[in-house]
Amino acid sequence: MEGHLSALDTDIAGYLIDLDGTLISGRTVLADAAWLLERAAGRFILVSNNSEHTPEQLARQLRHLGLRITPEQIVLAGTAALERIARTSPGARLLLLGSAALANYARKLGLELVSKAEADIVLVTRDRKFTYARLALATEALSLGARLVVACPDRSHPGPRRQPVPEAGALAAALIATTGIEHYEVIGKPEPLLFETACRRLGIEPRQGLMIGDNSETDGAGARRLGMAFALVRNGQIRHHFSDELQVAV
Repeated sequence: MEGHLSALDTDIAGYLIDLDGTLISGRTVLADAAWLLERAAGRFILVSNNSEHTPEQLARQLRHLGLRITPEQIVLAGTAALERIARTSPGARLLLLGSAALANYARKLGLELVSKAEADIVLVTRDRKFTYARLALATEALSLGARLVVACPDRSHPGPRRQPVPEAGALAAALIATTGIEHYEVIGKPEPLLFETACRRLGIEPRQGLMIGDNSETDGAGARRLGMAFALVRNGQIRHHFSDELQVAV
């Protein structure tokens, strides 16, 4: 169905809000971001396939842009992947393709970071230092029996000039192409973990929530799998020209 967001308020207990393409583009705050956060105050969780930063880091960055969102209101694919690994495989030897911030977070969760092929799990996140050597090391680890986990399936996201910016999914694609591996775990949208985590924090069932995002293949498909309504945002426009810019699909 289509309609003005206010018409849906009485049926919505909580909002799950995407970040890139919905609230910001690069370091630019999009047109209706502040309005949306004010409208949904106290009833939203930011849900992002970001697999480079921690919620604390991202909250600081958003605050510098004028968006006041607390770390507790942020669910990210990278940290969610580490939390799941720590919960299901406590103390695992982890070969992490990722940032220093995620490495520190992994250690805090009790995971053993390794830089050798003898690993239990290879986790692919957004790794700005990805090299041939790191690809070869991860390939060897998987060939020796390590399990592959991909934090974010996205291969790219649009940059400030709409150019493709490489994401974790692109690095995972190189690893999958090299090894031929077929079975691996994906954490980020459209898989259910981030949606379910956000709903638990809001204290709602998925059918009571609304996912607001710019990507029908990740935000939309993931929401629909759980019976959640989805609002499709284009060009950061949320409150204006709703018949054209905001589509709510259930």
